[in-house]
Amino acid sequence: MSTLHVNGREHTVSVDPSTPILWTLRDTLGMTGTKFGCGAALCGACTVHMNGQAIRSCVTPISAAQGAKITTIEAVTEGKDRVGAAVHAAWVKHDVAQCGYCQSGQIMSATAFLKSLPRGKQPTAAEIDAAMAGNICRCGTYARIRAAVADAAKTLA
Repeated sequence: MSTLHVNGREHTVSVDPSTPILWTLRDTLGMTGTKFGCGAALCGACTVHMNGQAIRSCVTPISAAQGAKITTIEAVTEGKDRVGAAVHAAWVKHDVAQCGYCQSGQIMSATAFLKSLPRGKQPTAAEIDAAMAGNICRCGTYARIRAAVADAAKTLA
């Protein structure tokens, strides 16, 4: 039995300690917003926050999450998270999503990045690109992603 703190709630799960966080979230807890992409931490579709840091949940075992606070896309986009709300609004404004498959991972990476910035700091295009590296968009909406992250930073300033 493992106890997980996900989106502000405690969950007790009975899974093998080597089970990736991704599959515990999706299969055990029914939180399907976090996507499976590559299974090798290369595409970013499975990105969640662990103690505020963006991690790839497809390769992080549940044993690494003991005592940690996990945040998923469900919590970030429900409107209670100021940064998440700004990112979500910017995503809509800039019409970022096409197929949408990568979006939860993209939003989670963008949110973690913006939360890591000093309040009011406006990131450069290069800083945004570096922060979002490793999040693959099969539709190629990188320019819109960059614009949305920059717009969200301005909103938060």
